[in-house]
Amino acid sequence: MRRGWIVIAVALLASCRSGPPAPGPSQEEARLSIEQALPASLNDKSGWAEDIYQGFEHLTVTPSRENVCAVVAVIAQESSFRVDPVVPNLGSIARQEIDRRAANAHVPQMLVHGVLTLKSADGRTYEERIGAARTEKDLSEIYEEFISSVPLGRTLFEDKNPIRTRGPMQVNVAFAEQFAAAAPYPYPIKRSIPDELFTRRGSLYFGIAHLLDYRAPYSDYLYRFADYNAGQYASRNAAFQHALAVAGGATFSADGALLPHDASASPGNTELAARALRVRLGLSDAAIHEALSEGKSKSFEQTPLYQKVFELAEHRAGRAMPRARIPAIELKGPKLKRTLSTQWYAERVDQRFKRCLRSP
Repeated sequence: MRRGWIVIAVALLASCRSGPPAPGPSQEEARLSIEQALPASLNDKSGWAEDIYQGFEHLTVTPSRENVCAVVAVIAQESSFRVDPVVPNLGSIARQEIDRRAANAHVPQMLVHGVLTLKSADGRTYEERIGAARTEKDLSEIYEEFISSVPLGRTLFEDKNPIRTRGPMQVNVAFAEQFAAAAPYPYPIKRSIPDELFTRRGSLYFGIAHLLDYRAPYSDYLYRFADYNAGQYASRNAAFQHALAVAGGATFSADGALLPHDASASPGNTELAARALRVRLGLSDAAIHEALSEGKSKSFEQTPLYQKVFELAEHRAGRAMPRARIPAIELKGPKLKRTLSTQWYAERVDQRFKRCLRSP
């Protein structure tokens, strides 16, 4: 009993010494910190600083030096601080993507070429406008018109604009639409949420939300940078997949995706590996699936599946298992000219982040 009172006394003394949590920076301190973190030669530096600050304010995310440097590092990596960055050879890339989609849809090349020679709204042919496109915003506007005006456009693009990441933080359109549905967008919307991503303030707002506005179990920003590339909680999920492989002696890629992207698909490797342990886990197939469906939220960590898998893995390995791991994902896309990965992306951003922290 005496030992219990000692523990309580020590805890009380520690709380008295530590006091209330330290307040965040004042508005002036936050704005100054943001300006100092931005490149010295940046045009409209005060405008960038204000939009970044407003993003933190609207999201009620603390603009600590670490958080500011994390945002600045992602912007630098994604766009080098260009609101509508020029993409080299964009017209050629777009034509190759159209041809690829046509082949997948079994549409003859001759038909595609004929449609692209039709006159568009500005008097030029679609082929001429695509060839002249220099930025993703240029191309997005062409696609929107093409999809709505030409029947073949819907066939090739399934009524969806293929420009899915936009603006200086290259935010994913699907994330922005989902986030705006859950939390009202704080700025006037001129056309749509996807179009807002082409604005500096819109891309920064949603980019900060994607990077920082969730309770990830990471002590190292490296894993937030990996999540920015792979999806929120992907690094936590990859660590879970690794623990699951250790617990069951299985081998599969820890990519952070706990369920197949197609909800109608057969169970993926992660679910099958968990089912193989159902007896040791004491969980039904239905309970396993339900837990994995929470993989994009904080609540997954409270599920019996998550906790029991780590318990089994640590017992088998005889050591603590990491709760974060960079997802094993190879990056693909028409703009990429060489093989890259989420590991490469996270480390590149982390290098920028650490340089920012070291700067005066």
